[in-house]
Formats: sequence, structure tokens, C-alpha cells
Amino acid sequence: MAELLTGASGDWEMVIGLEVHAQINCEAKLFSGAPTTFGAEPNTQVSLVDAAMPGMLPVLNEAAVREAVRTGLALNAQINRRSIFARKNYFYPDLPFGYQITQYEAPIVGEGEIEIDLPDGEVKRIGIERLHLEQDAGKSIHDQHPTKSYIDLNRAGVPLMEIVSRPDMRSSAEAGAYVEKLRAILRFVESCDGNMQEGSLRVDANVSVRRPGDELGTRCEIKNVNSIRFLKLAIEYEARRQIEIIEEGGTIDQETRLFDPNRGETRSMRSKEDAHDYRYFPDPDLLPLDLDDAFIEDLRTSLPELPDHRKQRLVGDYGLSPYDAGILVGEKETTDYFETVAAGRDAKLAANWVTSDLFGRLNKSGIAISESPVSAEAMGGLIDLLAEGTISGRIAKDVFDNMFETGKDAAAIIEEKGLKQISDTGELETIIAAVIERGSNQVKQFRGGNEKVLGWFVGQVMKETQGKANPQTVNEILRRKLAEKT
Repeated sequence: MAELLTGASGDWEMVIGLEVHAQINCEAKLFSGAPTTFGAEPNTQVSLVDAAMPGMLPVLNEAAVREAVRTGLALNAQINRRSIFARKNYFYPDLPFGYQITQYEAPIVGEGEIEIDLPDGEVKRIGIERLHLEQDAGKSIHDQHPTKSYIDLNRAGVPLMEIVSRPDMRSSAEAGAYVEKLRAILRFVESCDGNMQEGSLRVDANVSVRRPGDELGTRCEIKNVNSIRFLKLAIEYEARRQIEIIEEGGTIDQETRLFDPNRGETRSMRSKEDAHDYRYFPDPDLLPLDLDDAFIEDLRTSLPELPDHRKQRLVGDYGLSPYDAGILVGEKETTDYFETVAAGRDAKLAANWVTSDLFGRLNKSGIAISESPVSAEAMGGLIDLLAEGTISGRIAKDVFDNMFETGKDAAAIIEEKGLKQISDTGELETIIAAVIERGSNQVKQFRGGNEKVLGWFVGQVMKETQGKANPQTVNEILRRKLAEKT
């Protein structure tokens, strides 16, 4: 969904490419056996290798290699039979070696692509340029002391996949949809948990602007964005900033910038390095990584059903709209939850309850579907009671709210609160007769052809029964009674 921005001198086009750093789900680091548990006390997960002690040599973690290949296969990407680890030289206090072990000219995964669903229903393909393995750096902490900085090396050596897109995105909405889809794929194959709040997924955005159809402009990189909402805001601000500079006669400096979410703006961090600034060269301590076809095919067969295929199946097997199916495959847990609810039931009704009622309560409570107090089985039980006519639609909403707050089953709540729907025709006929008797004016209007007044009678019956009357039965009896001649 290309989005043209209007400046003082005409239209401009954004050009966006993203570099996503995804932490691999591994119990050990990329080149050592140190653990990778999030939230551990500072410097408690550091081996002699991670701390760059003299004489320590890296040993490649096979589990990380397997997850990188599985992710590449899920991205419809080329798996390179030979890849080479390189040293990327730069000097930060939290980088003990003075270089980062990564991959440069020969990454483990080559070109691929993913499809993204846009709000207007369009489907767009975004090219993947490469996926390479690399180790994370440590963390510098500047807010613990007025004059000193502290170093935490727990993250040093944590295995990362850097997934680099082509500059195929033309709006912040496309960039957001790309990260959402990529995160869904990573979670489906379970190679990364995708938790942006904990830093398991971080995004660098390369943003430039140009006149529509012109050559690419000078790009600026926005580093380490940790939420999709912030990513969109950062891209939009940066594009506007560049347009203003160019229209005022200035030029864009190639630089690395940070996004300040409090001010909603990007600010300069440092000049942007080129590849030669890092003096890449093959790591002499690590042999080339050679993969055979049997290894790759074994991993291909281990892949689960991926989001695109699952979406097509939800449309084909359950009759859902592509929009609803797209929402439900955003998270593997959500799709699993829905399919449990929909089993043997009205799938469209199940989808509505999950995407509307459940999502609404989860968002309001700030919890994930895996933490929902209403299990998929309990949700299915509620829908069964609604379909059987045990409760009305309005009461079902109240029962669901109670289920979410207490964790109880629908049947128990209905029994406890006496919410069972009244379908006994004899009881309803008595109530309806009384409503008709005191609504003589409305009776005349209905018999005079005003069908809308039927709603008044239904409302009165519902009021008398505290919402427990079966609406279908009420309508049938009312029409029959009102048609009778007195």
C-alpha cells in the first residue's frame, strides 16, 4: 500500500528496508555453553569464551544452525550449502573481543520472500535478501550511577538471526505488516519467541525518500526499535524530517539514528558506517559451515503448518473470510485456540467470539491468549449453550464476562445465577398476553401495518423475564397473538 507524502514542492515516496534481529530459541549461546535465560542477574551467564579470556576458542552451537535453516525454509529462501563466519571489527565497552562474529559475504540463508496482508485487502510480496547468524553484544548500563557506566555481558554471545529485507516497503503500514508476519512465522516454527518487550526481536529501519520513480535517496538507519507501533511512528517522523531538509535545500547525511518514543522523534546517534569501516575478514578460529542435502531435507520435514497455508485452510475448511482468517493466524496460539473452539460448531460464530469478545477482554487486560482465563474448551461450551437455546445472545455476553473474571465454566455460572433461557411456551404465552393487554395503542399500530412496533413488545417481554426469554420463541408467539382477532 504505497503511501505518497505531500511536501511543499510536491509528492514524495518512502523507501523502507528492515533488518530484524531475532534471538534464537536456544538454551546456550552461539559459541559457548553459557545459558541465555532472560532476566538473570547481571554477569551471571557469562563463560570464559563470552568474556574473551585469552586462549578461549568458539565452538558453534548446532541447535542455532538448525533453527536458522528451519527459519530460512519457512521464508521460502535459498539455503546455502556453505557459509562462512567473519569478524566484524568495532570497539564498544560491551563487546569484549573488539569484534563481533557474524556472517558477511557467505550467509547461511540467501534470498527468499514473504507475503503480507494489508488493511485494504491487498497482498504484497516483500523480498528477503539474506538471513545470517551472529552473536549479540553485551549491554552498557548508564542509569545506575551518576558518573559511571556498568557492563552486563549476559547477552554477549546470545545467538541471533539477522533477517534483512529488500527495500520493498513503501509505507509504515507495510513495514508494520511485514514485522507482524515475520514474527508470526518465527513463532510458528518456534525458532524465536518474538517478544519485543524482552528484546528477543529488535528492528532496524532503513528509511529514505525520493520523488516517485526516481533513484533511491540517501538512507538513514533507525536502530533497535522494540515495538511495531514505535516502528511506524519512527518511520513516519523520519520520512517527514528528510523531506523538510531536502525541500529547504539541504542534503541527507547517511547516519544511524535512535527513536525517542517520549518525544515521537528520531535523533542522531552516529554517522552510518559502510562495510569497509568494519574491516570484515573470515574468522580464523571457525571453519566454513558445510550443510548436506539430507540435513536440510530433514529440517524441511520438521516444519509445522505455516501461517499462509493455515490461512488458506481456515478459508477453505471453515468458510471464513480472508480478513478473519488473517487475524486468526497472526499467532500460532490463536489459531490453535480457534480450531479447538470451532471443532464441530459454527465456525463463523466461533471466529466472532474469539476475535471480538475474547480479543477485546485480552487487550483490555493486557494478557496473551495463552494466559486466557477462558480456555478454548470453555469457550466452546458457551457457544454450545447458546446454540442449544439454553441462553440468549445477550445473556451469553454476560456469562462470558463472568467466565473471564472467575475462570468458571458457562454451565456452572448459568446454574448458579439462574440464567437459563425461558423457552416454555406456556409461561411465555402468559407473559406475552399481559404485555399485549397493557399495550393497546401498540397493538393498533402493529395491526395497522407498523411492523417496527414489534420491537417494543419484544423489549417488554425481555424486561419482564430479565432477558431470559428465548427471542425466537417470543417473536413467534407475539406474531401469532397479535394476528388474532379479538
